[in-house]
Amino acid sequence: MAELAFACVDAQALPWAAGPTLRFRLRITAPEGVRVHALVLSCQLRIDPRARTYSADEGQGLDYVFGAPARWATSMQALHFATVGVTVPGFTGSTEFDLMVPCTYDLEPGLGKYLHALAEGTVPITFLFSGTLFEAPAGGSGVQVGRVPWDREAAYALPVAVWRELMDLYFPDTAWLRLRRDTVDALLRHQARHAVPTADEVLTALLAAAADDPSKEDGLCPTPR
Repeated sequence: MAELAFACVDAQALPWAAGPTLRFRLRITAPEGVRVHALVLSCQLRIDPRARTYSADEGQGLDYVFGAPARWATSMQALHFATVGVTVPGFTGSTEFDLMVPCTYDLEPGLGKYLHALAEGTVPITFLFSGTLFEAPAGGSGVQVGRVPWDREAAYALPVAVWRELMDLYFPDTAWLRLRRDTVDALLRHQARHAVPTADEVLTALLAAAADDPSKEDGLCPTPR
């Protein structure tokens, strides 16, 4: 089967989608003389956090993902970004297509915390490809069917500015934080009891009170069950 080469050439925030979506522009190149009838691809996106450096402020944010910097040599592991399927139409030579990747700004998983901590630079992403290749045999008729080898990869440095642009399009000046249901109930009761307009203001007031009285800070962290 033909040895295909993959590359990512661009990435943009997609406006007006149903949810936050990154549009990656991918290029596939086939050997000379090979006619590809179609490709059915599975594209896994993985972030390699070790492939970049971090400022002191970014390092503080990464405490919640990988622990203290002294532990990063062992704790800083690859993060799964997404797995997306796509069908690529036939081509000869090379072709480009858009890979739409749905995103989230949930700060509960490590991925959300990691991306939230980045202030500048790029996000090192590796695309891992697998799937089925439908190829026209050289000098013959019919179609040969084979697998895309598991070692097909492409690296891309996603600008942090593109990620922030995407989040600003869909969640301007906000982020998602998942809470237990009983915590939400308690938060809403406190909000109603004290006539506080929003949950954001409730949390801001509680954090401010803890900052004024450090002895209360431990009260913000529930005892593990």
